[in-house]
Amino acid sequence: MRQQRWFAPLLLVAPAVVWLVVFNIWPSINTVVLAFTNAKPLGGGSFVGTANFERMLDDDQLVYALINSIVYMLVCLPLLTVLPLLLALLVEKRLPGITFFRTAFYTPVIASAVVVALIWNWLLDDRGAINAIAQSLGFLSGPLPFLTDRWLLLFSAISLTIWKGLGYYMIIYLSALGNVSRELHEAAAVDGAGVVRRFLSVTVPGVRNTMLLIMVLIMVSALRVFSELFILTNGTGGPGGRVMSVVMLIQMYSRGFTGNLGYASALSILLFVITVGPMVVLARMNRRS
Repeated sequence: MRQQRWFAPLLLVAPAVVWLVVFNIWPSINTVVLAFTNAKPLGGGSFVGTANFERMLDDDQLVYALINSIVYMLVCLPLLTVLPLLLALLVEKRLPGITFFRTAFYTPVIASAVVVALIWNWLLDDRGAINAIAQSLGFLSGPLPFLTDRWLLLFSAISLTIWKGLGYYMIIYLSALGNVSRELHEAAAVDGAGVVRRFLSVTVPGVRNTMLLIMVLIMVSALRVFSELFILTNGTGGPGGRVMSVVMLIQMYSRGFTGNLGYASALSILLFVITVGPMVVLARMNRRS
């Protein structure tokens, strides 16, 4: 058998290392460097120190974006943590035709976010299906401004995110429920524990680690939301730009020939810090428990 050359393992991992350096490590380092400059898309910039970070303190758009992103996370976190678990408990049963319902619940996940947002736009428009049905049934005297009111628009986008994410997190919970001991459920039932008590005392502890993982995924995706708000607001960020997320704000400052890559990079670092914070808290909670 031919002896393996010492550099053979290096050749095997080289493509992955090159990909990681070119598309992950170098852009991250470059973002940090640009955050301290006034660089433009078509030219280099000069060093400006912490001016970009000081500018954040007077940026009203950033305040709106932070509030929207935090509200997005706080609403999505409990709903997308609990509802998929309840849905997984329903479709876990071995019943005739249950595979159809599993597929139906998962279908929104594989649909394009842009396509789903366009459908939501059609449903929630002033002359859309929801307003038309509600007015024809006499529930409303006029259309609700789902896409023109700041908070209605924000919660419309949140409802889209929740609807699209239910199936994804349901599948993760299904795999975790398979590891929950049936004997524990049976023992709890013999001791007189009801459905709710068994859910809180057996099911939830059994999927606790998976629940923490899902909470981290939800936090990261909610803080980095872009497609839903961008499509529903037609790229404007809503009335006065007050429904803009942090990612939309970064995109707004960095696009075009006169974009400010330095300030956009500083915003990216801020978003990174905000995203890492909840993840660290959850990791400490998991370690402590």
